[in-house]
Amino acid sequence: MNIRNGARSRTKAATAGRSGRPAFLPQPRRVTGWAALAALAVSMVPAVAAAQAPPVWSGWPDSLARAEHWRLAVSPFTQHWRPSDEHRMVRAVALERFGDDGRFWGVSYFTNSFGQPSGYAFIGQRYPGILGQPSMYAQWSGGIMYGYTGKYQHKVPLNFKGFSPGFVPSIGFKFTRNTSFQYNLLGDAGVMFQISHDWR
Repeated sequence: MNIRNGARSRTKAATAGRSGRPAFLPQPRRVTGWAALAALAVSMVPAVAAAQAPPVWSGWPDSLARAEHWRLAVSPFTQHWRPSDEHRMVRAVALERFGDDGRFWGVSYFTNSFGQPSGYAFIGQRYPGILGQPSMYAQWSGGIMYGYTGKYQHKVPLNFKGFSPGFVPSIGFKFTRNTSFQYNLLGDAGVMFQISHDWR
């Protein structure tokens, strides 16, 4: 009886070791759950944007000029929907300038899914208080990305010599006035987990 239980324990340990992920990070068998959460984020952003002021298409120069505080964001982990042997760990750091109306601009440096140094310059908007929860928000950013080159240039759409358009819908949760956790949907590639801090 003890021998059999010991064998089971060793089998479980070996299986966990092969995944190469700590227990608190998403495992491949749980990707369906993360995909559902990401789909929820995507579906929320247009609806929230339509319901809140200011209109998404107006007043951008003034809003960005009035942005008044900085936000630092880091991403220690990204879950790919379809893991590949070519994939590398994706890590990112971003610096953003926020305004009181939720609009922002920023830049991000990251290593892409194939280990290439990459960048993203963007503007965006945050919509606080979604689903009646003061600490929950939806967000989007859009801009120009650089970094998918060589044999990986076709991994992103509309790529021209490494430059391509970028769009990132997100859903997040504020733990304090200045600290939040965010899920960033990376198209059909995966979801990025992000922690950020605002300096006011």
